[in-house]
Amino acid sequence: MGIITWILMGLIVGALAKFIMPGDDPGGIFVTILIGIAGAFVGGFLASLVGFGTVTGFDIRSLLIAIGGALLLLFGYRKLKKR
Repeated sequence: MGIITWILMGLIVGALAKFIMPGDDPGGIFVTILIGIAGAFVGGFLASLVGFGTVTGFDIRSLLIAIGGALLLLFGYRKLKKR
């Protein structure tokens, strides 16, 4: 995927993760994009370890894997910010 696709997917995934797990988070759209992009990497890595596949493109399975990774990162981000 190209850089524009990763940014777009990061924005969508980050926004969906924040919608699923609402709360007061510092940062704005850039933090949302970064959490989404990093979530795609983390989700893809973890999914490949357990045999679910990786984030390969802009399809439903890849979006679900990326959202799972973004939710995990958002949870960790909030835990670190509370300290």
